[in-house]
Amino acid sequence: MGILVLEQALNGLQFGLMLFLLAAGLTLVFGIMDMINLAHGSLYMVGAYLIATCAAASGSFWIGLAAGIAATAVIGVLLEVTVLRRLYQRDHLSQVLGTFAILLMANEAVRMVWGSQPVPLNPPESLAGPVELLPGFSYPAYRLFIIGVGLAVALLLYLLVTYTRVGMQVRAGASNREMALAMGANVRGLFTALFALGAALCAVAGGMLGPLLAVQVGMGESILILAFVVIVIGGIGSIRGALLGALLVGVVDTAGRTLVPMLFGQLMGPEAASSAGPAVASILIYVLMAAVLFWKPKGLFPTH
Repeated sequence: MGILVLEQALNGLQFGLMLFLLAAGLTLVFGIMDMINLAHGSLYMVGAYLIATCAAASGSFWIGLAAGIAATAVIGVLLEVTVLRRLYQRDHLSQVLGTFAILLMANEAVRMVWGSQPVPLNPPESLAGPVELLPGFSYPAYRLFIIGVGLAVALLLYLLVTYTRVGMQVRAGASNREMALAMGANVRGLFTALFALGAALCAVAGGMLGPLLAVQVGMGESILILAFVVIVIGGIGSIRGALLGALLVGVVDTAGRTLVPMLFGQLMGPEAASSAGPAVASILIYVLMAAVLFWKPKGLFPTH
């Protein structure tokens, strides 16, 4: 049982850090631009497809990862410049409808280019085996690599937002957009840079999770919902809140899907474990969100 709990904790940490990569860009766009961007999940899907395609063409996971991240960042900039700028001054309903239309069009475009079948994306051979962390407990090296990448990106984002001039402008824009504009911040350029950064982080998450999950059409919708849950729990516009919220959601979701059916099986038998267990586990993150909002309506770390 101890090994099982440790394994699920590491799985939750790995999944939570990948959610953070998605939620970080989303919360900055929402907090600074006051824009609901449902097309964020499309960038995650497109990034995963581009990384898988470049990796297959080059024969190297690392080359595919670098090329896919760069290409997705360019796509994010083009999307912001050509379409999304026209939605900044619209109300939230218009933003939701417009970006949801982009999401649907992206799904069909991916289906036309790559087909309806999942595209394979294999992890690098150097990280294919397990690593013995404790006597009798081995953990996949690739999942440990994902945890390391997530922690490194979280640290770099913290340093960027906290200790650089660009980060100062980001925090100022999140707190008071009009005052930041009056003080000389290049808001338009900042918005474009944020979209490029958010698109790159989506591609990193897609490339990291691609070998574990299926690279397929529509993969962005389900994880986009979790990303919105993360930013609501952490506080809109807060990087620190996005990190904590992502870790909470990752651990609760991963551990719940394993431990809740086991608990139901011990208390009510195998039939309840197979039917009610997964259903209860799937709503735990929404119960967590409701509890956090009841306690702190603006999230754990709202921007001030």
